[in-house]
Amino acid sequence: MTLTEASAPVANYVNAVRSGNLIFLSGKGPLQSNGENIEGKVGSDLTIEEGYEAARITGINQLSVLKSELGNLNKVVRVVKVLGMVNAGPDFPDHPKVINGYSDLMVAVFGERGKHARAAVGMGSLPENIAVEIEMIVEVMPD
Repeated sequence: MTLTEASAPVANYVNAVRSGNLIFLSGKGPLQSNGENIEGKVGSDLTIEEGYEAARITGINQLSVLKSELGNLNKVVRVVKVLGMVNAGPDFPDHPKVINGYSDLMVAVFGERGKHARAAVGMGSLPENIAVEIEMIVEVMPD
């Protein structure tokens, strides 16, 4: 896995806010290294496996933000909470299988410290038709 430069916010917000020992990461999507987002509704335009990969890429993007904020991912104490939003139609039931792409990456990177509380929900649409948007709360070492 190669971390990229953290992408700039697309509107009037910041990528991350630190409060005490918690960092709240804004929602990010599956922006690929070629500058293109993975777009479409999981279950109709994309398979569950393609959605899983979109969530994994989103995880890499979030880790890039986290590294730019901290300078070093070794400062992460624990991934606390993840909110995964899947662009899907009303009959799609497998949101957790998609967001596992993100969760599995966090555990692969951080081990036990990567296990987190989570919500995986479906959305009727997401900005720019991205396949997933995911936000995260992380506990970090005190300064």
